[in-house]
Amino acid sequence: MTPETHPVVGIFASDYGPGDAERASIMSLVGSFLARKGAKLACLADGGVPIPLITSARTAGGEVTLLAGDDYSEPSALDGVRVEHLPDREARLARLAALSNLYLALPGSLASASSLFLTWARGGGGAGRRPVVFYDHRDAFKVVRGYAADVIATSIKNHDRYVQFAVNPDDMWNKITWLVDQGATAL
Repeated sequence: MTPETHPVVGIFASDYGPGDAERASIMSLVGSFLARKGAKLACLADGGVPIPLITSARTAGGEVTLLAGDDYSEPSALDGVRVEHLPDREARLARLAALSNLYLALPGSLASASSLFLTWARGGGGAGRRPVVFYDHRDAFKVVRGYAADVIATSIKNHDRYVQFAVNPDDMWNKITWLVDQGATAL
């Protein structure tokens, strides 16, 4: 990936249910790490906002786009964050798909996993050239990893251009840059 390449990463973080210190820590770590690498971040504000991710990315000088409903009002803590107001969830999912070059799934809730799948589908699925990198912290995506190894790997040519798993931030960035370099993303 050339130094001037700045992929837009659609991030799916836990956005429903009570947060805990470990998820907040993961969001903060990933937000600042990606911002320092020059990635631009985009995420949904459906039901909740991944505040630790956004604030850490902004603190590190990153650019964040938040996709929210018409009724969403930005808290003062998010001054300076680009917020796009879209009337319904379908419009937000489609816009996130259009903005993103690839998707990053962080450990979290079933709601964020559902949003990831719906956005991926709105973006054209595999043909849309928007692969998914799963941040597999503490085997959070063990079942998905098993499915990828048992089903996807044996049935889809170049399956690694659709699904990657990372175990730490450096590994995550290596996967992102590899996908960009391989032409697997819609960059």
